[in-house]
Amino acid sequence: QVQLVESGGGLVQAGGSLSLSCSAFGRTFGNSAMAWFRQAPGKEREFVAAISWSGDITHYADSVKGRFTISRDNAKNTLYLQMISLKPEDTAVYYCAAAWGPIVSMFASSYKYWGQGTQVTVSS
Repeated sequence: QVQLVESGGGLVQAGGSLSLSCSAFGRTFGNSAMAWFRQAPGKEREFVAAISWSGDITHYADSVKGRFTISRDNAKNTLYLQMISLKPEDTAVYYCAAAWGPIVSMFASSYKYWGQGTQVTVSS
């Protein structure tokens, strides 16, 4: 059974930092694009960042560019999201996702596997 398990969420003050991890079980994703999405209360799920299977291609939402960094360690089958200069509007449940193949996409429909999410709350 394929599972993506996020960790690292929590409560932080505005301007602070958090690091999220997403560990994959049941399947290796070394050949798959992966991504982070988030969903705030009352809002639709939105794209945050994506990374190619090799890690050499990354895409970011404009709202997080320059503050968030996506990376991966294929040997550990783990995806990361480093977040700095956090803002209250970054408050959301953050989900990691893995695609079936190597295509990097900002669209949720491109991703087949999803984690259960981890809460990030940024206080003002």
